[in-house]
Amino acid sequence: MHPRLVVVCRVSTRCNLSCGFCAYDRRLGFARATLGDAHIGHLIALMGARRRDPGEPPPLLSWIGGEPLLWPRWVHFSARARAAGIAVSATTNGSTLWRPATRSAVLAQLDELTVSVDAIGAQHDRLRGWRGGYTRTLAALRALARDRGEGGRLRLRANIVLMRSTIGQFAELCCALAEAGVDELSFNLLGGRDRPEFHADEAVSAAAWAEFAEGLPRLREALGRSGVRLSGDQGYLRRLGAAAQGQPWPVADCEPGGRFLFVDETGLVAPCAFTGAAYGVPLDQIKDLAELPARFRAARVARCASSCGDCPSTQVFGKFEQPTRLGSAAAHVVDLPQAHSDIRVRDYA
Repeated sequence: MHPRLVVVCRVSTRCNLSCGFCAYDRRLGFARATLGDAHIGHLIALMGARRRDPGEPPPLLSWIGGEPLLWPRWVHFSARARAAGIAVSATTNGSTLWRPATRSAVLAQLDELTVSVDAIGAQHDRLRGWRGGYTRTLAALRALARDRGEGGRLRLRANIVLMRSTIGQFAELCCALAEAGVDELSFNLLGGRDRPEFHADEAVSAAAWAEFAEGLPRLREALGRSGVRLSGDQGYLRRLGAAAQGQPWPVADCEPGGRFLFVDETGLVAPCAFTGAAYGVPLDQIKDLAELPARFRAARVARCASSCGDCPSTQVFGKFEQPTRLGSAAAHVVDLPQAHSDIRVRDYA
């Protein structure tokens, strides 16, 4: 399969939760912005008109925020994108999924849904500022998995931010999410760019990361035997290991604009979420997405973004890939039944 074009669109900076590690924490006092309808319509037209190589899957348009499911127009523009031959996904904090109408719209209009879940039970609730949020989120995932039925189009994903106080319960959390019906799990280390004061307290140590990485092959194999995919290839693990040790990781050439684009709430298109100021191009100046790689390369030559000296853009490093070969730890894995509910922490602890 050819890799698809992925366009991540931050449609709004509005959010209803108070996550101490996030730039869009509802407690932060700044004016919230939402991308205009005209910009979104133009983006969909550009993606729909893009020429694809034979065998390449349809491009993916992914809504993020803030909290994108608070944006009133997400259903309308998701349907419009899908009518143009574009796959659609969203990343959500899960706070609106308790509503049957929201879940019905997700099933009707999205190809993928990623739910952010970072800890077990009350600890997740405290991190997100949402009492009962963990229980509600897992109940909503179960309902979505049930209602899509066998062979349903919607792919359910969960993303976990690894923190000092939560990394030890990662396996247990993966088990709970798998039981709730999630198809795929991804993870990333807590970053310090948005909220450095939170990062100072919750950054994962190099020793904790090494222990986590050592146990990952067993966990991946155990989940895989029940049909749950745990992403993050060896290149991604090396990148996160360097981050845990405070080592910068410069990227000389990420082929900017070739397979990944980021659109922010002002309508600026960039190679990633961290390079808009240096390389961004306003949406209304773009007539063809094919022109962007050359424009981004020229902008980089003129003034290289500081973030390129220590790239934080996870998709560059294989966050959503899997190793082609498992390490020796996989030899210690026990056989597991196929049902998600049969995964137990003891099987890979």
